[in-house]
Amino acid sequence: MMVTRAEQRAHTRQRIVEAATETFSERGFHGASTREIASRAGVNQGLITHHFGTKDALWREAMSGVFDALTEALDHRRRAIVDAPPRQQARALTREFVRFAAHNPTLFRLMLDEGKVDDERLRWLVETHLRPAYERFLELGDTMGFGGDRTMATHYYYTLAGAASLMFVVGAECEQLTGVDPQADETIERHAEFVARLLVP
Repeated sequence: MMVTRAEQRAHTRQRIVEAATETFSERGFHGASTREIASRAGVNQGLITHHFGTKDALWREAMSGVFDALTEALDHRRRAIVDAPPRQQARALTREFVRFAAHNPTLFRLMLDEGKVDDERLRWLVETHLRPAYERFLELGDTMGFGGDRTMATHYYYTLAGAASLMFVVGAECEQLTGVDPQADETIERHAEFVARLLVP
């Protein structure tokens, strides 16, 4: 079957975004070079300029990709449990969040890097992706225990983000220190259940 030029372009663009996501997560925005991204994607460096224009535009595309994937995973789970009692919904969404963190540690590595400096990129992230996600999280207040208390919501939100992701973000350390493979299916499910029970007792 013939591949169209449009399909080729889309495939090349996706390879660049995937390579950029990995590179930004490992080196941060300033440490990542378009030369390295192009090399990892197996493309000419000029194609990055052709498809995205600037490194900043490529970074935004990479960030949007991982946040869109998270939203899709949670929305899919939410649709599947729409008739469940609220507490069961909160636990199921928490477990899904942990599973996403396990399979996509790049998102949390990216956020650890970007969340440290109050700059234009962080402001874009907050307004474009983080604030909408946080507003959806606040809707779980009554079932997770913080209700309308915005101060407690802050603690719940960052406890969830840290508990869900840290073991996978520092996976090599986890395995060397404890002998537990954080990428094993049984480890992911055990951790998902632990975090869900911790935050939604």
